[in-house]
Amino acid sequence: MKILVVGSGGREHALCWKIAQSPLQPELLCAPGNVGTAELGRNVAVAANDVPGLVKLALAEKVDLVVIGPEEPLVLGLADQLRAAGVLAFGPGAKGARIEGSKAYSKELLERHRIPCAADRRFDRSGTAKSYLESCTQWPQVVKADGLAAGKGVFICADARAACQAVDDLMEKKSLGSAGHRVVIEEFLGGEEASVLAITDGETILILEPVQDHKRVGDGDTGPNTGGMGIFSPIANLTRRLQRQIEQRVLVPTVHALKREEIEYRGTLFTGLMMTEAGPRVLEFNARFGDPETEALMRRMKSDLVPILVATAKGELASIEPPEWDEQPCVGVVLAAEGYPGTIRKGDAIRGLEDAAKVEGVVVFHAGTARSLRGDVVTAGGRVLCVTAVGKDMEEARARAYEACDKIQYDGKLHRKDIGVKKPAPLRSHEHPEAEEGDAYVRRRPRPPFDRPSRAGGGGFARGGPPRGPRGPRPNA
Repeated sequence: MKILVVGSGGREHALCWKIAQSPLQPELLCAPGNVGTAELGRNVAVAANDVPGLVKLALAEKVDLVVIGPEEPLVLGLADQLRAAGVLAFGPGAKGARIEGSKAYSKELLERHRIPCAADRRFDRSGTAKSYLESCTQWPQVVKADGLAAGKGVFICADARAACQAVDDLMEKKSLGSAGHRVVIEEFLGGEEASVLAITDGETILILEPVQDHKRVGDGDTGPNTGGMGIFSPIANLTRRLQRQIEQRVLVPTVHALKREEIEYRGTLFTGLMMTEAGPRVLEFNARFGDPETEALMRRMKSDLVPILVATAKGELASIEPPEWDEQPCVGVVLAAEGYPGTIRKGDAIRGLEDAAKVEGVVVFHAGTARSLRGDVVTAGGRVLCVTAVGKDMEEARARAYEACDKIQYDGKLHRKDIGVKKPAPLRSHEHPEAEEGDAYVRRRPRPPFDRPSRAGGGGFARGGPPRGPRGPRPNA
């Protein structure tokens, strides 16, 4: 069996690391890959956004499955082109990838199908957007670039001045290029964030373990948003009732909505959530495995990933048993380059990787790395490495991760020092105030989310009933 993984980040290294452990012993290719993926398979110098080149590569190499990592090739329709050429692909087509490619579209989808999210307004003119912001009486407000922005298109603004500046940067100065041609302005939601990833073939949902990401670049959640500076999993405060709410109110209705709108979706549905006093509300959708969330998930997944990927691509996910998970928690710390998420420095030699890998429970995933002409591993991107560790509890996992981080050195090294250290108040179910506090994400008995049985829990299934028709948009949205 031959598998091609598309991408070059920490997510792709983690996927390759997990795929390489399969008893099926697949031959592994990665395009374009990085230093880490080169140790597991064969890197091929084809860019992740070169759709014709990737299709040509898949056909020439006679690959059995293509796993698409980043969002850009999905939005460009790589999965569609591969399927048209007769190549099995894990990842949604261009229509499905719009849930990430356009925040305005994803909000419209949420509202049409009454899936809980923040109230918002959308603007394609900067003057109208700024007039609206100047009329707002509740702050903060959140300004989002409509298009793909590598996690850098979200601005939490404390007042109208800051919000109008964000609009000018996006729409007038085009700081994020075409991603900012349109903006979404939405209410700020308070609470704790959670990332829940589900694998779906459009009929069956396999819910993976929840992960908490740290988006801001600085300790204490300060500074600008990034693609993610670290993660931990599981989220001990995500009670079983909250898990059921997420599944029943968000995940299954979203898959129903996609099917209702005649969108075939075979891949990962990443849902960024805010756990508010009113229950879970959607912050964003991604159409692929998250980064750095995937690094923690691959560390904790005990089952073989390959059959899950193949079954999803074939539309046969219902035939797969839920994966087993390592009960040990995982903490991942992202090491970035100086200047991230802005202008970064590159080419700095990285030292101490072998010493870091010797720390018990540690696996270091490469993201923005390359080989210099001298053969040294050097920095080549904003997020350079993701240092993951498992342990008997969160404290041990965190201590191991930071011990390994201290052994890795390069000029301009940047990382947060508080990943996994937060101890939020227990998240509550607004409908069930008696919800168990601090209850871990555990396997639970079968139960019906709609009108078919489901199996879900510490990673499991939800088989939803027939898609429900769209309902009108929420007022004042």
